[in-house]
Amino acid sequence: MTSAKGADAKGKRSDRGFLSSNGLTLFFGGIFLLALVGQALTGLALYNNDAATSGLEQVSLLRYLTSSEFAVDVTENWQSEYLQFLLYILATVWLVQRGSPESKELDKAGLESDEDQMVGKHTRPDSPAWAKAGGLRLSVYAWSLALVMSTIFLLSWLAQSIAGVSAFNAEQLAELQEPMSWGSYVTSADFWNRTLQNWQSEFLAVASMVVLSIYLRQRGSPESKPVGASHNSTGLEG
Repeated sequence: MTSAKGADAKGKRSDRGFLSSNGLTLFFGGIFLLALVGQALTGLALYNNDAATSGLEQVSLLRYLTSSEFAVDVTENWQSEYLQFLLYILATVWLVQRGSPESKELDKAGLESDEDQMVGKHTRPDSPAWAKAGGLRLSVYAWSLALVMSTIFLLSWLAQSIAGVSAFNAEQLAELQEPMSWGSYVTSADFWNRTLQNWQSEFLAVASMVVLSIYLRQRGSPESKPVGASHNSTGLEG
């Protein structure tokens, strides 16, 4: 029998409209698009300014959006972001940090039991179909987030390398120098300098979030412990 409190909570959840129920996704999706548009417009202005200085033909927005210069700038950021989340997802399976809400509880390191993960005989009526299926489908679904994140990372990394070698060779030809093969480019200092600049900033941001959330609070955020929680409380979200 459903309690009155449970019924009220269910009613409140059902009363929420599409916008309020999906606010987090819509907010970040919106500012992502705004930032991408801003990057395109400022990148075009910078590109055409450099072209004018060099006495070269200026390009339209459409041509710039389909250029290797724009593609490499976008994809090198994407691949570093997805690498950050991929490593974070996998690292937090086995590694813990005392006092951080970004960590699991200290005694839950590892893949956890079927009961904790609500699989096998511990599935619920509303569990996803693949969680109930067992066998290969369950194994794939149990790792689906990491698999998709790693696929996006590898594809964006590949796109970055292809766009990067194209942009690099355009500069080489403009300076009457020999173009470089894809294999040579992905082992070059230019490629890894651009790549590692992004990686180190992502890793620093994650490490800062893990450590700062031990001692600092943000009231109402699930990324923070409750304001009055002990510094040693681990895996506790507000």
